[in-house]
Amino acid sequence: MLNKVANLGGMFAQKSDHPLANARELKRVVSELPRDNAFKALDEMSGWLESLEGVSGFPGANLLEVLEQFEEAAQPHLKRLSKDYFGSTRLSKSEENRLWSINAVFWARLAAGYERCLDSVADKPRPGEVAKTALPALCVRLIVALARSLKWQQFHYGPSPDGCWLSLGRALLAAEAAGVAGKAVSLPGLGGMTTALQEYQKAMIFQAASLDSLLPVGIELAEHLIAHFLPGFVFSTEAHEDSVYWVDLKLAQPPLRLARMPAFAEPTQRFLKPGASHAAMQSLLETLERGGDMPPDIKLGGQYSVKWLIAVLRHLTNYLSPMPPQRLHDRHRVMHRMSVLNGLVNAFVVYSDEFRGKPAGLPMESWVAENVSRGGFGALVGAVPGEWLKVGALVAMQPEGGENWLLGVVRRFHRTSDADARVGIQALATKVSAIEFRIRGASSYAAAAGTPALLLLDGNEANEFRVVLPPMTFDLREGLEYVRDKQRYLLTPIAQVEQNADFELARYRQTRLG
Repeated sequence: MLNKVANLGGMFAQKSDHPLANARELKRVVSELPRDNAFKALDEMSGWLESLEGVSGFPGANLLEVLEQFEEAAQPHLKRLSKDYFGSTRLSKSEENRLWSINAVFWARLAAGYERCLDSVADKPRPGEVAKTALPALCVRLIVALARSLKWQQFHYGPSPDGCWLSLGRALLAAEAAGVAGKAVSLPGLGGMTTALQEYQKAMIFQAASLDSLLPVGIELAEHLIAHFLPGFVFSTEAHEDSVYWVDLKLAQPPLRLARMPAFAEPTQRFLKPGASHAAMQSLLETLERGGDMPPDIKLGGQYSVKWLIAVLRHLTNYLSPMPPQRLHDRHRVMHRMSVLNGLVNAFVVYSDEFRGKPAGLPMESWVAENVSRGGFGALVGAVPGEWLKVGALVAMQPEGGENWLLGVVRRFHRTSDADARVGIQALATKVSAIEFRIRGASSYAAAAGTPALLLLDGNEANEFRVVLPPMTFDLREGLEYVRDKQRYLLTPIAQVEQNADFELARYRQTRLG
């Protein structure tokens, strides 16, 4: 449908009789959108929006009506596809890309349409122009569409387009110039009244929260939490002593951390500080950590596990604090190529005695380490792997020309283009042993099937070992037995450190048996 309807743009480029310019035809198009196929409905609407991009004479007032009707008709479909995107069932990469693309394209085209409407706003409109009385809702709709587009880019860890921030700033400046930045309007899908200023603040805080270390479901949850705690943040035209982030509404650049004051004070600069929001988020985090319940007044748009709530709140209280986190270790620039293998199974082969660090035939990636610190690496990925590269991926790495393999986890993932990305990798251990364990208490140790795991030999607490396990393995009630150098050992569980869809990391205390 995207390709088929897109061809209409050329047909109507020199005319004003595009089908959607006719109110009756617009009503028919909207009424005939599929009701039981969310993907097809959004696909058709995106196609119509694309067809409008090539029409130079389309009246702004008519365009605004088209966009509003499409946005309202899209709401149940957007909700359904978002639910599919964040569903518990793991999507294939192709299906994930399909869902991501239809959402990202819709919001980008909707935002482009609203921006064209903003160009035609006039105090005394001629036929076809947008009346200034529409400005409050128009600015809110434009900022929301731009913010949704940014969010879907964040789900793919893509760069924040500078042009998008220029458009966001332009929309807020237009609302401020008209004196309507704080005028509340009600829009579909937002669940209440909102203003252009509030929606811009949400986008600014969302960007400032450094969400590229969270999985998409965590990013979605963070957006809802930011919206709830928004009243506690302080957004001002002048820098305060405790301002943390700033932005210039007339510049094509995202919000920046206020490491030092801008070179020149400008009336278009805006400053942000956490204010009372940080203490409120910290209080909620402590309540959940103590086993308390989520307050019923916090609307999150869905059900989330306590584990996710705690993880995201920890992130937000860290990055949206009066003193955002600094690097724990100095970073040193390097340019060194390294071989990379992903996943527990491949890492097990690397560290097994059978292969002795020479895993011939495994699917090896080649990355370039750009910087290194005691905590890990920053690396450039020249061709992003299609399936497995994401926040939380387990990787085994070997510097070019070296013999030793390092074990790490991808903590940050940021696309610089469709093919390239930068990743931040936390080093877990430099010394690792591949083991095959069996659950303690099996009727026959020899008969029980062994399960591969990685025993981390450095970076542990005293008298402890960390173990990388397959997902859904750790149980605080079950000890693990394994054999190394003909000696049997028992691993007694202490606590789980990390859990995701690919592996678990847990702490154990080891004793020798027999």
